[in-house]
Amino acid sequence: MSIDANVNELPKEVQFDKEKKREWNWDLAEVFLEIELDKMEGLVESWKDIADFEKIFGHLIKKNTVLENVIQDWNKDYMFGYQFLNGCNPVMIRKCMKLPDKFPVTHEMVKGCLKRGHTLQEELQAGNIYIADYEILKDVPGSSRERHLTAPVCLLYKNDLDQMLPIAIQLSQTPGEMSPIFLPSDNEYDWMLAKMWVKSSDFNVHQLVTHLLKTHLLAEVFEMAMYRQLSAVHPVYKLLMPHVRFTIAINAEAREKLISEDGVISRVGSISGAGMEKLMQNAMETLTYKSLCFPEDIKARGMEDVSNYYYRDDGMMIWKAINHFVSAVVKIYYDSDEVVQRDVEIQEFVKDVACFGMNNSDSFPKSLESREQLVEYLTVVIFTASAQHAAVNFGQFDWYGWIPNSPSTMRKPPPQQKGQVDLKHIMESLPDRGCSRDVLGTVWALTRTEKNEQFLGKYPDMYFTEQPVKTAIKTFCHKLQQLFFGKYPDMYFTEQPVKAAIKTFCHKLQEVTNIIKSRNEELTLVYCYLSPDKIPNSVAI
Repeated sequence: MSIDANVNELPKEVQFDKEKKREWNWDLAEVFLEIELDKMEGLVESWKDIADFEKIFGHLIKKNTVLENVIQDWNKDYMFGYQFLNGCNPVMIRKCMKLPDKFPVTHEMVKGCLKRGHTLQEELQAGNIYIADYEILKDVPGSSRERHLTAPVCLLYKNDLDQMLPIAIQLSQTPGEMSPIFLPSDNEYDWMLAKMWVKSSDFNVHQLVTHLLKTHLLAEVFEMAMYRQLSAVHPVYKLLMPHVRFTIAINAEAREKLISEDGVISRVGSISGAGMEKLMQNAMETLTYKSLCFPEDIKARGMEDVSNYYYRDDGMMIWKAINHFVSAVVKIYYDSDEVVQRDVEIQEFVKDVACFGMNNSDSFPKSLESREQLVEYLTVVIFTASAQHAAVNFGQFDWYGWIPNSPSTMRKPPPQQKGQVDLKHIMESLPDRGCSRDVLGTVWALTRTEKNEQFLGKYPDMYFTEQPVKTAIKTFCHKLQQLFFGKYPDMYFTEQPVKAAIKTFCHKLQEVTNIIKSRNEELTLVYCYLSPDKIPNSVAI
């Protein structure tokens, strides 16, 4: 469920402040002044050649080393596979121990890709085969006759250089003569187009499920339940407030400008309004509370030991830091499991999320029995609103800025036979000039942070104050002191144990930042989306 209000109808306390509103509107307008394509004619025309996509950038590409690497190597198999680990949508890949019946890949098909001299079955058993299955897109209607959608399956192989390489692609969920399995050994244009189809499907799943549903809309569900069930003096309300800043407002803006019937995502993607609803329903069938627990998700996908999976490595450090901080705060206010059980506000908060926000989902807890459960639950809320959103949002310009790397839509239907594709067919399949402009402008704007962004671990408003009456008295005294003796720091009247927990949290986050910075110095493709100094506290863009 989501709030039933447009941007102007929102309560003042959840709207953008003047500075945020000004920056949001300026970012959306400024980008199209930068894009060179606005100075060109023929926006509905196809591009003539892959290299022509560079004409769109204007000055936006300056000093973006990740995007420069993408432009250079986007069509190489290693770059395609790398993105399943550390691109915009690093949650689709999972270890494959047994091939699904719907994907009849044989050893003979892929033996040229298996460099260890083992059979496909042996590589499966050794844990070197991975799969990305877009079954969630099955039966989701495309937006029009010119915007096509399919539900591919992609098999990947971890070679002896620890590269994740694609070795087989089927562009539907139904095998057969009209749905061939494309291979690296096919001609260059067949294989190029097959990879483009996978990335186009990935773009649509990422935008509407991984990004919109599982960060933006989930964060809103938690925020609404918080306002309805927790009083402003409740410690959990104070803990969560920095992590819901501007979330309802940005979602209201998104419903009007991005995912409405004539919004940007509808214009550039492959899915209509009805298709979005179907996709969301498909996603909700598999969305569980445990899937939001970062370590549980990594384990469920069999991704614990994959090399170069920086999303996992950094995410685990952030999850542990948040969990330790939340545990410290919870222990301050709850000295036993029984206190958690007797906290009516907490129990109603959790119940509200499951019964109303998640439509009475059986996979979300409706009550909490222990401090440990409370700590995990609050860790999920904070991690989802901060780290997970950062991981799936702020790489969009890096990976989607080069349109052939992740086409937002495909204008021709998927090939049903091999050997019938040339470069002209590919260019006519890719987004046209106007669509490319809209994609680039949108992902550039959505990866900006505001000048006064509040990053993870920063609590400038210091919601943690002492009991209301005592606070009022101290505030009165504080005002008198300001008048007669000068100003005192706002931190002076905060609860000392929480203050200490926040300080420890910030110290741990700085350690994580240093670890990531040191590692990135050794990498050609840096991964910084989960560096704490780049993770906003909340879903605010």
